[in-house]
Amino acid sequence: MTFPYTRMRRMRKNDFSRRLMREHRLTADDLIYPMFIIEGQNVREAIPSMPNIERLSIDLLLLEAKELVELGIPTIALFPVIESDKKSLLAEEAYNPNGLVQRAVRALKADFPELGVLTDVALDPYTTHGQDGIIDDSGYVLNDITVDTLVKQALSHAQAGADVVAPSDMMDGRIGEIRDELEAEGFINTLIMAYAAKYASAYYGPFRDAIGSSGNLGKGNKFTYQIDPANSNEAIREVMLDIEEGADMVMVKPGMPYIDIVRRVKTELEVPTFAYQVSGEYAMHMAAFQNGWLDKNTVMMESLLAFKRAGADGILTYFAKDAARLLKS
Repeated sequence: MTFPYTRMRRMRKNDFSRRLMREHRLTADDLIYPMFIIEGQNVREAIPSMPNIERLSIDLLLLEAKELVELGIPTIALFPVIESDKKSLLAEEAYNPNGLVQRAVRALKADFPELGVLTDVALDPYTTHGQDGIIDDSGYVLNDITVDTLVKQALSHAQAGADVVAPSDMMDGRIGEIRDELEAEGFINTLIMAYAAKYASAYYGPFRDAIGSSGNLGKGNKFTYQIDPANSNEAIREVMLDIEEGADMVMVKPGMPYIDIVRRVKTELEVPTFAYQVSGEYAMHMAAFQNGWLDKNTVMMESLLAFKRAGADGILTYFAKDAARLLKS
């Protein structure tokens, strides 16, 4: 492999040869579209920190879902905006069988049974303090009582018809408890996507704006249950535990700042691995696109392909619809 017998540029010269040796490809099958839902009829609310992303009432969600199915996007992820009067210290609204998420799931599965529906299992949209669990008098999130509520929430989602429940809370032991309850209640084919390596990241700001939890959280943080950004081995241990407890697939969140973790999980554990290109990543990209500093289509697709190259089997991304349109065209 010495020059000139090996000229690396030979295979790069023509389009056909570049295509022949292309190692990774992005398709619509790789995309999961996160969507924000809100109460009401014909309600559409812009999210200032996330240009082109909106909060939608269920009727408009269904119109959007029709386009997503036509674009070949296999799955959507639902995130609710809960009204203030339904938030509480114990987050009881999270497992209300007639809650916003549960009604949205039933509507989606009735109209689009082939569309995969993934639901977020976490309490932060439902608590008055914006934490992902039930707190004690000092503000510390109590693990076991929170898990009990998460189990009720996950079961209510499965009963509504959710295909995938995705615990994003980072409580210890919650995957095993949820799996046991789903098995006991006959939901043996309900998938669990564990937010197994979820970091205490500063990239979540626009998301918290979108679901209305940033004001409740205030100056609080989630350092006592999300992973320290400095740690890598800890993330692998978290993923191993979730797989052992019954997770069908795992997620690394955020995506690009932790793409090394995506690679480690896929290489070392060889399990179905997903990455979440989070709201902060989306907001940064959109700011650059809107200012003309970067070309939207090429940079968007390059950023998504990077996850595939790192080993991700799929990507949760707010670019899913735009990317699918581009791929279809």
